[in-house]
Amino acid sequence: MPRVPAALTAHVGVPWAEQLGAALPPLLVEAERVAATVMPGLHGRRRAGPGEAFWQFRAYVPGDQASRIDWRQSGKSDRLFIRETEWEAAQTVALWSATGPGMDWRSSKEVPAKALRAQLLLLALAALLLRGGERVRLFGLPRPFAGRHALPAMADSLPQMAARPEDHRVARHARAVLFGDFWEPLETTRAAIAQLAAQGVRGHMLQVLDPAEETLPYSGRIRFEDVLGAGAPAALVPRVEAVRGLYAERLARHRAALAALAQSAGWSFATHRTDQPPESALLALHQVLAPA
Repeated sequence: MPRVPAALTAHVGVPWAEQLGAALPPLLVEAERVAATVMPGLHGRRRAGPGEAFWQFRAYVPGDQASRIDWRQSGKSDRLFIRETEWEAAQTVALWSATGPGMDWRSSKEVPAKALRAQLLLLALAALLLRGGERVRLFGLPRPFAGRHALPAMADSLPQMAARPEDHRVARHARAVLFGDFWEPLETTRAAIAQLAAQGVRGHMLQVLDPAEETLPYSGRIRFEDVLGAGAPAALVPRVEAVRGLYAERLARHRAALAALAQSAGWSFATHRTDQPPESALLALHQVLAPA
C-alpha cells in the first residue's frame, strides 16, 4: 500500500476493538440515519421462489417466524432449529470489512478513517437488508441476524468478525459484500475471492480509500513511512509532485487488476472515497444486490 507521512497517521497502535467499542454508539446512530435517507427511494428485494430443496438446519434467531421452526429437529436437543432451503440461503447476505493500521489511517481530521467509513456502510447496508426481511451475517460468526431490531446486536458483534474474508459457513447461493482498501498483494485478494466463488458465493468488493491515497496531494520533500509495520524502509521523496503521475498510473493499474479478478469470479467491484457522501455508495450497493 502507499506509505504515508508519519505526521499524518491516525489511530495507529490503538487496538481495533477498543477503537470500535468507543465509536459504536454514534456509528450505529449514523448508520441508521444513512439507511433512513436512502430507504424512501428503494423497493423491496425479496422475491417469491420455489424453496423446496433442503439446504441445512440452522439455529433459530430472534425475528424468525415460529411457523418456520422444524419441531422434529428441535426435539432432538434443547435448541430450536429452522429448516432452510437453497432458495432461502440465496436470501442471505454475508458482510465483511477490513481492519488494521492501514484501514485506521486518515490524511486529515476532515475525513473519517477508512475503517470507520467501511463499518458505517456495512451497518447501513445491514439496516436496509434487515428491514427488507432478509438475513444478514458477519464473516466468522456462526449465525445470521434477522429482524428489524437485530442491528444493535450486529454492531456489538463487529469485533468478533473474521480478520480475513474467509468463512466456509457462508452458504452456497448466498451473496457477500467486502469492504476494504484492498492494498494487499493481488494474489492474496484473488485467493480469497476464488475460495468464496468455489463455495458458490457471489458478491461485490467495495474499495474504500482516503482522498490522499487517490490524489497524492503532497508537495515538496516528504518522508513516507509504512503504517503496517511490515518492516519496509521509510522513503524520502525530494519532490512528491514529480512522482504523482507515476503513482496515479500504478493506482489505476492496481484497480483494473482488482476489477478483473472480481469479474473473473462473477463478482463486481467499485470504489468509494471517504470524502464522498456515504449515501451514494449505499444506494449503489443496494442496487448491486438487487435481483436480476
